[in-house]
Amino acid sequence: MAAQYDLTQRIAPFLDRHLVFPLLEFLQERGLYPEEDILKAKIELLNQTNMVDYAMDIHKSLYRSDDVPQDMVERRAEVVGRLKALEEGAAPLISFLQNPNAVQELRAEKQYNLQMLSDRYQIGPEQIEALYQYAKFQFECGNYSGAADYLYQYRALCTNSDRSLSALWGKLAAEILMQNWDIALEELNRLKEIIDSKNFSSPLNQVQSRIWLMHWSLFIFFNHENGRTQIIELFNQDRYLNAIQTNAPHLLRYLAAAFIVNKRRRPQFKEFIKVIQQEQYSYEDPITEFLACVYVNYDFDAAQKKMRECEEVILNDPFLGKRVEEGNFVTVPLRDEFLENARLFIFETYCRIHQCIDMGVLAEKLNLNYEEAERWIVNLIRTSKLEAKIDSETGTIVIEPNQTNVYEQLIDHTKALSGRTYKLVSQLLEHAQAQTAR
Repeated sequence: MAAQYDLTQRIAPFLDRHLVFPLLEFLQERGLYPEEDILKAKIELLNQTNMVDYAMDIHKSLYRSDDVPQDMVERRAEVVGRLKALEEGAAPLISFLQNPNAVQELRAEKQYNLQMLSDRYQIGPEQIEALYQYAKFQFECGNYSGAADYLYQYRALCTNSDRSLSALWGKLAAEILMQNWDIALEELNRLKEIIDSKNFSSPLNQVQSRIWLMHWSLFIFFNHENGRTQIIELFNQDRYLNAIQTNAPHLLRYLAAAFIVNKRRRPQFKEFIKVIQQEQYSYEDPITEFLACVYVNYDFDAAQKKMRECEEVILNDPFLGKRVEEGNFVTVPLRDEFLENARLFIFETYCRIHQCIDMGVLAEKLNLNYEEAERWIVNLIRTSKLEAKIDSETGTIVIEPNQTNVYEQLIDHTKALSGRTYKLVSQLLEHAQAQTAR
């Protein structure tokens, strides 16, 4: 079942090939596929990069031999020669950038910088282009730190918007691979602004860019401390949610997981359940199906079964199944939060339907034994998450009526109205900008 719900083959086409390596490493660690298949997939990927030494090491491991094919040896010599040539071409500009006193002469105005570099240092468009090619080659060689630095410098001098955008994608990939999550989030937001405001040659290209951005963002959102909130803010925007539904429904798994583990229940959650209802026949995933069982079909027995499947999915998903070492133990924090909140979801919905609940039946629904369920309910009552009383003699929970305060209802409606107004204004502005561009 674990391999059945693996999304690597769906996600990989929307990633830079270097970003696929962490996914393969995770799959190898979890043993979802035969070791030989993973190693072959790595070599196939590496053959499309300049990481020849790494490819040689994997080839030796795969075939248990110190010998490597002649074409790998020739390819390595070719890469070294090409690297030296590119380094020479970019050398004047790199020397300038490594001189702190010279760099101080740069200003915010690009045209001034280009003129100054040409007049005083004989550095022109050819050297700037050479810097881009050198940075790109460094990235392909696996030197992500050097590539990130050179791409940043290149963007400060580049006047071609398309090439500058390409450099930003490269910078984002490098920061992700170095696990610099704060910087990667900044680059992600910068890229989003450009994608949303740029006039693309066709709307399809813009949609495609949004889909790529969302796939790349998974690395950041499930590693950054505020990521689970920010994935909801990005994926739940109309333009991005529409792109998910039409081109990448598998991303609903991650949005659903974020909603479930998010401590603050968001007003968008009800709208998201409608999306789950719309998509439940076109895309199957235990996590989205769990929400459908609880909030659409009210099938609590099915929800209990899906909870077990969800745990397996999380443990074997490279984004959701992040492991943390605590002393001698290895935990999966998102798994624990997910199961706790999933039980709460089942319980809350079950309580809306029943006023008096048998503790034994509830324990079964929550996938807990009787004592665990009783402790869990007591803890909910103690932390004021539940207005209820436990009748120990009859082994039942009596739910007290919970009517929403009129002021809370007014606040909720006002928030919803504000959100719809914001969406309407955004759509009108986009339409006006499109008309002006024409």
